[in-house]
Amino acid sequence: MAPQRYRPPHDFGLGGVAIGNEFQFATDDQAEATLAAAWDAGVRYFDVSPWYGLGLAERRFGRFLARKPRDEFVLSSKVGKLLRASRDHQAKRYFPFTNSPNTPHFDYSADGVLRSIDDSLQRLGLDRLDIVFVHDLSPDNDFLPDDWEALWTVAERGAFPALTRLREEGVIDGWGMGVNCPQPILRCLEVADSDVHLLASQYSLVDHANAVEQVLPAARAAGVSFVVGSALNAGFLGGEPRYNYGADNMVIAADKRDKLATLRAVAGRHGVDLVAAALQFSLAPDVAAALIVGTASPAHILADHAALRAKIPAGFWDELRATGVLHPDAAVPPA
Repeated sequence: MAPQRYRPPHDFGLGGVAIGNEFQFATDDQAEATLAAAWDAGVRYFDVSPWYGLGLAERRFGRFLARKPRDEFVLSSKVGKLLRASRDHQAKRYFPFTNSPNTPHFDYSADGVLRSIDDSLQRLGLDRLDIVFVHDLSPDNDFLPDDWEALWTVAERGAFPALTRLREEGVIDGWGMGVNCPQPILRCLEVADSDVHLLASQYSLVDHANAVEQVLPAARAAGVSFVVGSALNAGFLGGEPRYNYGADNMVIAADKRDKLATLRAVAGRHGVDLVAAALQFSLAPDVAAALIVGTASPAHILADHAALRAKIPAGFWDELRATGVLHPDAAVPPA
């Protein structure tokens, strides 16, 4: 039997991508209002990263959370990128809407992990992180300064044992990978002693077959859980003109558009809110400990929070399986 590992105690959280100005400019007041709305609705899990706006999201989350009792919320952030401020910074290359003075430098060494955590705590104004994800060490990351396999060796010798040691010392509660494709998670399960992984852009109504067939069974065998991110594929399932992340995310493949049309049609026939169905679907697997959504809108975070309680009739899921959009073995929420 796999050992019992840390599992986030809250099943719904607010992520920091949009508050870090990933998609458009958001003001400090918008960020504050969104965080306040989430808190007032009972949200107690928050996920950030140095990457989101190159420090902007961590500063905004920290400004809000530093005024809350630290034992009342769970916070995750990420390692693998150090931020360095300079007059000739390259922030706009990565985040056109950020006002950050920083340029990111990838570092998956043990020293880089410790420095990254310290830097995050300084930006957040907090005393600890609960969960740490090793961020974007993945074959789909075009910003990596070297082949991901070469950097993996650095992480396996540096970041992974450093995070395990921090967990054993009680500095953090758990750690894992935070990536957009499955290979790093599967490999980490083989070579390291992880706890919880951020399954970003890999488990949604549009794209979940590989996770059902490979990633989720491997997690069950290892006794680890997942935080599921991008259940809406960066807003695609909610009507945004983009699919996931990256410079070309507004060029949407025909098969994705076709799946969306099918999902909308089936949802319409059953009187189902597609956003509610998508969010509940991503939280349905037994190894899904938490779902995070990213927004800089108070109305959106409240709507997403309420959507988890919407009733979805069994016939909706049955028709999706019949159309082939839903994998035969994919878990669905109870009716």
